[in-house]
Amino acid sequence: MADGSARPDDPSERSEIGELRARVAALEGERARPPRHRVRSLLAAVLIVLGCVLAPLSVVAAWAADQVGDTDRYVATVAPLASDPDVQNAVADRATDALMSHLDLPALLSDVAPQDRPRLEKALGGRLGDALQGAVRSFVHDKAREVAASDVFKTVWTDANRKVHSSLDKALTGSGGGAVQLKNDAVTLDIGPLVEQVKQRLVDSGLGVAAHIPAVHTDFTLVRSDQIGKVKTYVRLLQLAGNWLPVLSVVLVAAGVLLSVRRRRALVAGSLGVAVATGILGVALRVFRAIYLDRLPADVSQGAAAAVYDALTRLLQTTVRMVVVLGVVIALAAWLAGPGRYARLARRLWTSGIGAVRATAGRAGLRTGPVGPYVRRHRTWITWVLVAASLLAYLLWPYPTGWVVVGTALCLLFLLAVLEFLAA
Repeated sequence: MADGSARPDDPSERSEIGELRARVAALEGERARPPRHRVRSLLAAVLIVLGCVLAPLSVVAAWAADQVGDTDRYVATVAPLASDPDVQNAVADRATDALMSHLDLPALLSDVAPQDRPRLEKALGGRLGDALQGAVRSFVHDKAREVAASDVFKTVWTDANRKVHSSLDKALTGSGGGAVQLKNDAVTLDIGPLVEQVKQRLVDSGLGVAAHIPAVHTDFTLVRSDQIGKVKTYVRLLQLAGNWLPVLSVVLVAAGVLLSVRRRRALVAGSLGVAVATGILGVALRVFRAIYLDRLPADVSQGAAAAVYDALTRLLQTTVRMVVVLGVVIALAAWLAGPGRYARLARRLWTSGIGAVRATAGRAGLRTGPVGPYVRRHRTWITWVLVAASLLAYLLWPYPTGWVVVGTALCLLFLLAVLEFLAA
């Protein structure tokens, strides 16, 4: 220039200068922010933090209400335990102990009918007169293990849990009744029907004296802990909170975001906060599992206890993963919609990629016809309809998982890509 002034004629330089001026204006506005904005931001932060703190409690509350209130869900949760080898062995051991306590071994040989003696001797391995205690116990345990591994036990287990589901609430609150009870810091299940099946198999195998054993009601421990008396109170409170606590958590975070001056940044922070708080709950469940198993009495099967714990908390773990994924997806979506440098770069790559596909389709003779102009005019409304439909699909899903959240997000991205393609 003749006058030496730095007048930028390059459009890229003018764009950079405009961006710098916008940043300077934003910083000056931040410095000149009135006190009421600071109070508003503080209140928004408090609401978001409360919502994040309530998030893991909300997950536990929804799990407690679901397990107690939905019989089908509870049965579906515990039914696979009937096929678990550790549970089968533990049940067989418990049934064997109960039956052996009612067998009069000294009178056993005299009570066996002569025609049944060869069959019983063969079943016991020819040890009628040698090590009778161990031989009979092994024989009874084998029959109990056969019953526990059969479809009979699966039917007994499923039917019993379905019938006693109404008693689970009483068990969690400390009162008893029915087959599920809380006794001596343990939630127990009566396996008397299984013992009857074992008795019948003993009789069929030649041990006729087993037919004279009276009805035996023995307990199989589902959960045992010296802290269960304290925990049951909190579980009861969370169960009463039910699905209201998750709603309260969402409302608090949403109110904090709406009240915040920088809503997009608050949404990212709130979503990540919920994800982190809920993730901590998932880690705590794993840590508590190790502590719980380590403190079990010596007479409780570690394998069976681990299987029961994993089954009862499987839905809880699934919900934890779902909330973590949902929080990350929402935070990522809010960040991508923001003015950040990398967010703008991602949007440019998205637009240029779809533009390349559109150009290729155009060269191939593909035309959108009147659809293109219509979509272009109503693009904003169609976008919000797609977002609302995705949210509705997630809310109506019976038991969403992390994969459901990912699948829903990917479907929404695909539909938005089609919208961008048609709106050109």
